[in-house]
Amino acid sequence: MNEDAIPVTILSGSLGAGKTTLLNHLLHNAGDLDIAVLVNDMGEINIDAALVSDTSELSVADGGVTELSNGCICCELQDDLNEAVVRLAKNRDFDHLVVESSGISEPEPVARLFTTESRAAALYAVDSLVTVVDSRLFFDAFDGAGVPERRGTDDEDTRPLSDLLVEQVEFSNLVVLNKTDLVSDEELETVSELVRALRPDAELRHTSHGQLDPHDLLGQRLYDPQTAAEAAGWKQALAADEEPDHSHGHGHHDHAHPEEMYGVSSFTFRARQPFHPKRIADLLSSLPRGIIRSKGTCWAAGCGDNKLTFGQAGPSARIEVSGPWIASLSELDQELYKANRPNLDWDDEWGDRRTELVFIGTDLQEETMREELETCLLTDDELTADWDGFENPLPSELDELVVLAAP
Repeated sequence: MNEDAIPVTILSGSLGAGKTTLLNHLLHNAGDLDIAVLVNDMGEINIDAALVSDTSELSVADGGVTELSNGCICCELQDDLNEAVVRLAKNRDFDHLVVESSGISEPEPVARLFTTESRAAALYAVDSLVTVVDSRLFFDAFDGAGVPERRGTDDEDTRPLSDLLVEQVEFSNLVVLNKTDLVSDEELETVSELVRALRPDAELRHTSHGQLDPHDLLGQRLYDPQTAAEAAGWKQALAADEEPDHSHGHGHHDHAHPEEMYGVSSFTFRARQPFHPKRIADLLSSLPRGIIRSKGTCWAAGCGDNKLTFGQAGPSARIEVSGPWIASLSELDQELYKANRPNLDWDDEWGDRRTELVFIGTDLQEETMREELETCLLTDDELTADWDGFENPLPSELDELVVLAAP
C-alpha cells in the first residue's frame, strides 16, 4: 500500500438510515483530524450536500464538501467522481476522505474506483467500507411483521429494498447499527446476529443518532481487496464445507453453522442430480419468512444445459442464466478450463453440473427444508425422460432473468 495515499472510507446505507446525521457528527467532532467529505444524492438538488455544508464549518465552495448531482456516483457519474476526488487531493490538504454513496446504490462499484488502475487509485487507499443500518427498518424487513418498501426512488428503480439492504451489508467491513433507540434489546441482538450471518467478519458499532467517535469509524484499515469479494456470509458458508461430492444421487448433507444466537443459522444444500424446473421454481418462490438470505448455483433440467444463479433477500427471489456448464462445451474447451482450474470439482458422469445453495435465516427448519429440496430433484424415471417436455418457468437463455418472488 502507498504510505502517502489518502485513506478513504466509503459510506453507504439505505435512504433515511442516518448517513448524513453521522457525517455531521463526524465533522463537528473531528478534533485535529481534517476530514474531507464527498456526498451524493439522487436528483437535481443535492440535499445531502446542502445538509452537510449548512451544518458544518465546511462548504461546497471551499472544497470541503464536493457536490455531485443528477445521478448516482456508482454509475452515470463515475467519471465525475473520479474527477472530484482527484481535484480534492490536489487542491486541499486533509487527513481522510469520506465518500457517501447514494442511498440506493451498492458500495462495491465505488470501491472499485479506488482499487483499480485510475488516477483516484493512485492517490487514495480504501480504509473501510461502512454501511449505516436503520435497526428498526432492518428488523422489520427480515424478522418483523412488516415488509418495508423503498423510499424516495423513481419508477424505474424496481429492485426491492431487501436486496439493497443485504448487498450493502455483505460488502461492508464495518456496520453501524443506527436508531437503536427504536428497537428493544432483544430486537437489536437479533439484528446484530442477522448482520453477522450476512457478513461474519464485519465489525459492529451501535448508536442512536449517528453519534460515533470519528476514531471508532475512521482509520480502521479493515478493507482487504484480496478477500473482499469472498467475505459475504453465503460465500463463507459454501467454502466452510466445500469438499468434492462424487455422489450420483441426492443432496450432500455436510454443512456448517455459524455461532447460533437468537436462532440465526445457515446450512448448505448440494446435489449432483438436476432439479425438476417446475418443482424447484415453486419451492424457491415461496421460501419460509425465516430465510433472510439464500444464494447459489442450480442445475435444473430443460434449461438448455445452462448454469442458473439463484439469489434471495427477504421477500425478493430471482434466478437467472449465468452461462453454460463447462461439461456442455467441446472437449478442447473442457480441457482448457480444467487446466486453468486445478481445483475444479469434476464428476465422471455429470462434469461440473451440480447444485450448491446456501440458506441463512432465523429458526431454520433445516431437515424440513432439505426434504423439500430433495423432492424437487428428478426421480430415476424423470432422469431418462425428455427433459424438454417438463413444464419449465425457469430461464433458459443467456442473461435471462426470472423473478420468482417479489414484495
